[in-house]
Amino acid sequence: MSETSWSPPTAPGRRTVALVTLGCARNDVDSEELAGRLAADGWDLVEDPNGADIAVVNTCGFVEAAKKDSIDTLIAAADAKEEGTGPKAVVAVGCLAERYGKQLAEALPEADAVLSFDDYQDISSRLTSILHGERPISHVPRDRRTLLPLSPVDRQAAKDGVAVPGHGDHAAGTNTMQTATGLAVAERPDDPTLSSVAPPNRTMLRKRLDAGPSAPLKLASGCDRRCSFCAIPAFRGSYLSRRPHDILDEARWLAAQGVRELVLVSENSTSYGKDLGDIKLLETLLPELAGIDGVDWLRVSYLQPAEMRPTLIDVMASTEGVVPYFDLSFQHSSPGVLRRMRRFGGTEPFLELLETIRTRVPHAGVRSNFIVGFPGESPADFEELESFLSQARLDAVGVFGYSDEDGTEAAGYDGKLDEDEIAERVARLTGLAEELTAQRAEDRVGERVDVLVESVAHDGVAEGRAAFQGPEVDGSVLLVPALEPGAPAVELVPGAIVPAKVVGSEGVDLHAVAITPLSLVG
Repeated sequence: MSETSWSPPTAPGRRTVALVTLGCARNDVDSEELAGRLAADGWDLVEDPNGADIAVVNTCGFVEAAKKDSIDTLIAAADAKEEGTGPKAVVAVGCLAERYGKQLAEALPEADAVLSFDDYQDISSRLTSILHGERPISHVPRDRRTLLPLSPVDRQAAKDGVAVPGHGDHAAGTNTMQTATGLAVAERPDDPTLSSVAPPNRTMLRKRLDAGPSAPLKLASGCDRRCSFCAIPAFRGSYLSRRPHDILDEARWLAAQGVRELVLVSENSTSYGKDLGDIKLLETLLPELAGIDGVDWLRVSYLQPAEMRPTLIDVMASTEGVVPYFDLSFQHSSPGVLRRMRRFGGTEPFLELLETIRTRVPHAGVRSNFIVGFPGESPADFEELESFLSQARLDAVGVFGYSDEDGTEAAGYDGKLDEDEIAERVARLTGLAEELTAQRAEDRVGERVDVLVESVAHDGVAEGRAAFQGPEVDGSVLLVPALEPGAPAVELVPGAIVPAKVVGSEGVDLHAVAITPLSLVG
């Protein structure tokens, strides 16, 4: 929860709401859509949940640790409410709420409501009724994959009436909205030359909750993959791409809000466009997004290795503004474990993919996540994963111990490993990953990099990220002004993109000195 204790004053009689967001960047987009809907209906958004009429906790339901964090946050807010120091009401939304619904409400009576994705479009009236003392009946979870046709190309025509968080869709034909509050507005004439798939006169709803120079932009929602360990498709639904013009409109609005880096997010970005009839649509969209005035960096997240087409690599490598960053979801490298996960690939094809990328972009940054202790993972499988990491030279690595997830195929697998064995393997692989990624960072000493400044301390030292570092998870760069005698004194400011030289490293973090002349943006 936010540690901010100050909130801007509100007019008498105004309703106040605080949005507390947990989990991934996709949830950040969903929260900003909720913020846009609430602001458009007259709610005042405040940062401190304890100073709000109502606290809305956008939960994460991905793995056990994330579930626990979500529940702890809800309980803490509810305890503050009971003590008279917190909000008047506490509401759960997001993935955990969608996934468990009524079950979560019964297990967590401290929360005033558990709302579904289906409540998002009418979120203002839902929260108003809760403030008036109503306690809505929580939904019974359902497999959201059943809400859209099985065939991807039939989904766009059938999606009306299906709640898809973060797509920012509003009623067709609505073309006027408030702009002073910072809501996204995208008015489009009925002009067929704009896009073959974009309907006319649609508006988006979004309000930024973070003033930083980077912002996530949602490409799509849901997933059609059937990984045996993952429950996300069941509660996020089938894969549904956003229309290109919706994405471009929102990107232009974000740029006008001062955003310098757009981070494209989805459950699977390499599948973008398959339900619009063009699996290579991302290759067309990236240059258009990178060409928007004010957008300096464009980052693509959530790439499936098995779907990395040569044409996509070529576009990512050659398009000015698309940063050299590859977020590849390997999960493991042993072919046998990957098959049990219902995934494709293995050590050799993954190494070949990395070689292809680095041939095109020698200084590319690569991150990935790995699941350790999957049912049936033998010592030889684990050793193969260690060998792959040693050869892969990744810049950032996330290691997760396997745990059963409700409703997944793997939960019923034989060959479960003992929890102590899983913990031991996690510790061992984490130690190896930390050693290897620290070495990778040390190898960059002497490189010339561009750094997006995110914050500046009182002593003038800036913190930011190089182009090959993703937001929040991949390390950062500590940047000091140029030290050359006679170098012009230029203040480092958030939003500046600064050329720098790497002079040291600490773990995955880099230390760098600005190179003059500084290139300030904004």
